[in-house]
Amino acid sequence: MLLAGCGDGGYTPAGPFRPLPQGNPPEVGPPTDTPAVPAPGDPANPESGQDAGDPNLVASGLAVPTGLAVLPDGTAIVGERATGRLLQVFPDRSPARLLMTVPSIDATGDGGLLGLALSPTFSEDGLIYAYISTAADNRVVRFPIGGTPNPVLIGIPHGDHSNGGGLLFAADGTLFVGTGDTGNPALAADPTSLAGKVLHVDVFGRPVGNGPVFSRGHSDVTALCVGGDAKLYATDDLPGGPDELDRITEGGDYGWPSSTGPVVAPVTTFPAGQGGLGGCAIATRTVYLGSLDGQRVDIVPLAANGTPGKVTDVLSGKYGRLRTVVLDADGALWITTSNRDGIGTPAQDDDKVLRIVPPTSSGGSPL
Repeated sequence: MLLAGCGDGGYTPAGPFRPLPQGNPPEVGPPTDTPAVPAPGDPANPESGQDAGDPNLVASGLAVPTGLAVLPDGTAIVGERATGRLLQVFPDRSPARLLMTVPSIDATGDGGLLGLALSPTFSEDGLIYAYISTAADNRVVRFPIGGTPNPVLIGIPHGDHSNGGGLLFAADGTLFVGTGDTGNPALAADPTSLAGKVLHVDVFGRPVGNGPVFSRGHSDVTALCVGGDAKLYATDDLPGGPDELDRITEGGDYGWPSSTGPVVAPVTTFPAGQGGLGGCAIATRTVYLGSLDGQRVDIVPLAANGTPGKVTDVLSGKYGRLRTVVLDADGALWITTSNRDGIGTPAQDDDKVLRIVPPTSSGGSPL
């Protein structure tokens, strides 16, 4: 199971989050033992305009929140793509808390702070893993809250768009990394390039098995998720569509931009205007996908053999562009909006973090 979904009964407020002391704090980050001063757009700022009447709203006034990881205590850490800020947000809607700013972020195009994941041994080491863009490359780094990021996997190509960003720890503690072709489709088919791939490494960035390339032929792997059957899935955001939900197999070729050999067919696809897939979470055999262009969460039920059923959706058009989707231990979905990304139409209180209870097979839903 993913550590982002670990917990033991939900969130009970017990004072501010206190990370394990480790490493030297970066100059750009505030000390974590004193309250952060809200800046314009910070959800802790009363001017952020958070709607007290919306039961789905956890935090507002953020700047393109992209990476999100649920902590063992039921709160979550969310990262802003362009600013590199990490904030702790609370399911009881307490004011968000600024924890630190990840340095050396290059937010050119769609780059920046793109993915977050908790260390497999987070309760012991307090480490956060992040997929970030720098001026030189895309890379995976790790750090304790308030500490200096150290490189785990470097040299992933960086471009103006299609930078990937999916991060996922498997049950065995190894790390899967989703990358993009950076606007150069030929890199996706190149077995020597880390671009347009799903990569498989250990916690130190060392290749696992025949890695680091686990699968190839992807355009832009924005999110990775694992189901109850331990199968790995990825969202692939293709230029012009259709976007894909893929089941990832080791050595698989997913056909972007073309292939001379066998191609693994997608589980399901979403046409242009309804896709822009940016988030993925699975509860047993139900997949939840955040859709930027479709402005909704798509729900894809899977049969025992992996065949998709009828796709439905929730939150359609209600919050604008929806990106990251993460499942917590109580079965709720944490979702980020992406309306201040230069493409969306932001409301006064955008961007937001939402937490919803999704529909069930019996039809129950608070939506």
